[in-house]
Amino acid sequence: MLTQDILNALKGYTANMQKQVNFVLQTGEHSKRGELVTFLSDIAGVSENISFIEKDTQGELRSPLSFLLEADGEDTGIRFSGIPGGHEFNSMILALLHSSGTALKLDDSVVNMVKQVSEPLHFEVFISLSCHNCPDVVQALNQFALVNPNIKAEMIDGGLYKNLVEERDIQGVPSVYLNGELFANGKVDAAALLDKLVERFPQIKEANKGEQLPLQDVTVIGGGPAGVSAAIYSARKGLNVTVVADRFGGQVKDTMGIENLISVPKTTGPELVGNLMEHMNDYDITLKEHVRVESIEQGNIKSITLSSGEVIRTRTIIVATGARWRELGVPGEKENVGNGVAYCPHCDGPFFKGKDVAVIGGGNSGIEAALDLAGIVNSVTVFEFLPELKADQVLVDQATKRNNITILKNVATQEIKASNGKVDKIVYQDRSDEQVHEKALAGVFVQIGLVPNSQFLKDVVDLTSYGEVIIDHKCQTSQSGIFAAGDVTTVPYKQIVVSMGEGSKAALAAFEYLLSHEVEEEDFSSQSTEQSKVA
Repeated sequence: MLTQDILNALKGYTANMQKQVNFVLQTGEHSKRGELVTFLSDIAGVSENISFIEKDTQGELRSPLSFLLEADGEDTGIRFSGIPGGHEFNSMILALLHSSGTALKLDDSVVNMVKQVSEPLHFEVFISLSCHNCPDVVQALNQFALVNPNIKAEMIDGGLYKNLVEERDIQGVPSVYLNGELFANGKVDAAALLDKLVERFPQIKEANKGEQLPLQDVTVIGGGPAGVSAAIYSARKGLNVTVVADRFGGQVKDTMGIENLISVPKTTGPELVGNLMEHMNDYDITLKEHVRVESIEQGNIKSITLSSGEVIRTRTIIVATGARWRELGVPGEKENVGNGVAYCPHCDGPFFKGKDVAVIGGGNSGIEAALDLAGIVNSVTVFEFLPELKADQVLVDQATKRNNITILKNVATQEIKASNGKVDKIVYQDRSDEQVHEKALAGVFVQIGLVPNSQFLKDVVDLTSYGEVIIDHKCQTSQSGIFAAGDVTTVPYKQIVVSMGEGSKAALAAFEYLLSHEVEEEDFSSQSTEQSKVA
């Protein structure tokens, strides 16, 4: 099941284990159990610090396909029900390494909060092995379990527990249950899980009172291409830099194919995010991940209050929180992002060459997407909710001239269906007669607008009616010392390469601002001034 190359790589990863880790598998019979035994035995064979044990856990584990991890004989709280292959293989290996003493990937403020939970919490995460969003949730909860012995985290492969999935009427992954009740589902991440924990246990934020960073020169809000570019350019000037990101990588992390990042012929979102992190780690940059900005207090020295309860004091701010695609909110949408549901025709269109696709939305972005796709795919069907298209007539005229573009008006998308992990149908209703129809296709491009991630900036800086941050040619906002870059701003063309350039420009503008403005506390560092002479 595991190739020799993978096993050799695991030998290297496990060479520095600090604790003995046991895979403890529940005894019993199951048609897939032999495969799981081989899987765990092979992994245990790569290190003398890993053991494989089969025993009756007296109801601690769900079934003969369930196993837990022990570290030096103590239950870690981490459970897997199923065979963690596919995208979940990394989750299992990280759980093994973290259990053995490898440093967690959680910020200290997050660890402080999780440690404060005093009630028993049993998380169940229903996943699909083909889901590329599920591992983020599984890995976050596994780390929560390692931090706090009151927490247990169980990954459940929905494909092997179909009766349980039907019993709970689960229609998408990841679905997270806490103590038997639905806790979160759909496209959730560690920051969202923490928000829900704080809602349940508001007192845990008190753990970070008094935890303060030194005064920062630049605080970047957002960890996508614009934010990372801004952070690196700022750090190269010798500035004290902190990045606050609820989800490092942002929207890019969900893009499975990237072919328009100049000098990089082909990559994926997860690969690019890994490269961004690696590049940023070359510099002395503080990363506050899995937390959000709740409020900003202005002044020469600005105060940023985080969802963790921490307060960051900073001379300048660069907002690079990006935007999120406006979602349809129908069944099958979130579950199939990256498997047939897409939001960017420029990025993902080439992957549907010769196939039939749909575009949801008859505004300018929808018709432009249809025109872009028409030269690549076999056919495009545009679904517009209103009786008439909202797009400019010149675009409508171009679309109607294309033989492979069909426009359906006055229709409501109801569901996106998939089989074998790939989109294959769309269900829609004709609003004139309320008849429901299905159409076979391979992809659905949702083009009903973008939503800037700027809600926390209300009453802080000037925004457009659409929520975009208004900036000038140097990325300066309406407030002195606050800059913005990337998709959250009024800059047109929401593209990775554009965001990177804007982030760099914002950093240079912030540096220029710091050189020319007096501040209330200690003077701008001489190191920064010296670097400016040679920059």
